[in-house]
Amino acid sequence: MDGYLGVIVIVVVVALVAAGSLFLLFRPGGKAAPPAEPPETLLPPEEKEKRPAAGGEEGEGATTTLPPPAEPAEAVVVPPEVEVPPPSAGRMVRLRSRLARSQSALGRGLLELLSRDRLDDEVWDEIEEALITADVGVAPTRAIVEELRTKVRVLGTRTPDQVRALLREQLLAQVNPDLDRTLHVQRHGDRPAVVLVVGVNGTGKTTTTGKLARSLVGDGKTVVLGAADTFRAAAADQLQTWGERVGAEVVRGPEAGDPASVAFDATAKGILDKADVVIVDTAGRLHTKTGLMDELGKVKRVIEKKATVDEVLLVLDATTGQNGMRQAQVFAEVVNITGIALTKLDGTAKGGIVISVQRELGVPVKLAGLGEGPDDLAPFDPEVFVDAILGD
Repeated sequence: MDGYLGVIVIVVVVALVAAGSLFLLFRPGGKAAPPAEPPETLLPPEEKEKRPAAGGEEGEGATTTLPPPAEPAEAVVVPPEVEVPPPSAGRMVRLRSRLARSQSALGRGLLELLSRDRLDDEVWDEIEEALITADVGVAPTRAIVEELRTKVRVLGTRTPDQVRALLREQLLAQVNPDLDRTLHVQRHGDRPAVVLVVGVNGTGKTTTTGKLARSLVGDGKTVVLGAADTFRAAAADQLQTWGERVGAEVVRGPEAGDPASVAFDATAKGILDKADVVIVDTAGRLHTKTGLMDELGKVKRVIEKKATVDEVLLVLDATTGQNGMRQAQVFAEVVNITGIALTKLDGTAKGGIVISVQRELGVPVKLAGLGEGPDDLAPFDPEVFVDAILGD
């Protein structure tokens, strides 16, 4: 009996323990909630990429995220190096040898004819022909020959030095060293001087404009260039290159735009920048087209609303001879030419156009183009020119 009681007691105790365990297990809030994981910290993209992958060390199944490629550095635009041109003074003297190579044939021929013991009508006719062939012009040629005849009769016997002195005197008189060849490029108070460059296609007008700007910069002046030849995109590009070389500002407009508008803007830019000189390159218009010539007059009038046009330079090709004379006459009627820039004077034996163009227009040759180099534009010097014709 006691044995049964012991078993019963044990069973009851086990039952109570089991019931208590079940109560504790299923009571509300009895089961401890698993601990909450901390919220994921938001990291910038670059930090996430640096964070190692879960579940492994580097080199053992881990994936390494490479940083994004570095952005390419912006291309650095290197401005063209600004050149320092030589001053204009003495250029024609330095370039005299080039002038002599092309012009001395005329001088040698004249000296040879005048040195003959007997100067009859036939010889004088040859002298006259040589001068006319050199584009001296009929009237200047007759004046030279008449003066030479008179001097020869007075001298009688002539030495080579006397002949040379005679011819030099007559040529120099016709070139006229007394003409004012000053290039008027001085500022007017708060306004720049304005130079208008005109001429027909093919004379080297845009190149002359660029060379003139270079020459003025070499003389210490600040320059603004106006690319008013809007009919030729290449002309504006060419002028831009000339300007960049010497640090001159270039004002240009749209292709086929209004040339007068570009000229006006260039003048305004010159005033704003306090530049010394504004040079306006106009279209190489044909002198036979009346409408285009009228437009050239408009360009000049528009500029004069803001500043004074101090120089109107007509660019002539020395090789065109009397055709160049006709061009000069038409342009002079439209814009009141103040000076001639004679190009390609080094490549022709017809330098007599210097005499004829000055005589017909009463306008001096102020600039001479004596080569293809950037510094081969020189202030015209009558004595250097005549001496180059006659040679040493």
